Amino acid sequence: MSLKSILSKPIARRVAKRENRRAMSGAEKQRAVLKSLLKQAQRTLFGREHGFHSEMTQAEFREAVPIRDYEALKPWMDRAVAGERDVLWPGIPLYFCKTSGTTSGSKYIPLTRESIPNHIGSARNALMAYIAETGKAGFLDGKMIFLQGSPELKQTSGGIRLGRLSGIVAHHVPKYLQSNRLPSFEANCISSWESKIDAIVEETRNQDLRLISGIPSWV
Repeated sequence: MSLKSILSKPIARRVAKRENRRAMSGAEKQRAVLKSLLKQAQRTLFGREHGFHSEMTQAEFREAVPIRDYEALKPWMDRAVAGERDVLWPGIPLYFCKTSGTTSGSKYIPLTRESIPNHIGSARNALMAYIAETGKAGFLDGKMIFLQGSPELKQTSGGIRLGRLSGIVAHHVPKYLQSNRLPSFEANCISSWESKIDAIVEETRNQDLRLISGIPSWV
């Protein structure tokens, strides 16, 4: 057992205890998050047009910002994609995630400097919850395979980096997991799914694989 897996157990217990405390006061935490988001976004174009302020109640927010689809948000999204500042969030997004749904074709979802840690932290907390629940951390001593989209990034018309969500997040994997991580950057960049699978199998067939994760439909 490595030092990494030994140290992970007390850390996992601490993380699990913290998350359990948060879960017990979920409504209170959500109100605090809403207040923080409104305060930060109140001077954006979207915030000004919808009357954001830090003391806005949940009922006022629901009335000011009714549920809408991507097409209804597209006028603001297009301006942000073009590189305009302070449209939906202060400054410009760090990335745009390109995704497709059942309607409207390609969609561009902003990822900000403030939101990226949530993606990384959620994955970390899932691993910590497993360790805390089972007491097993041996998977940290072997290789881990992450099935993901290509990590290659392009640019929007406004010069903002653009890619698939799983490919973007791959650029922010914590250092303590990078040495255990498979497949290689080159294999993940292969566009043909069949060729990509062949390359991944070739890279991993003789490795001590202990964890597999990724988009559920791919796994």
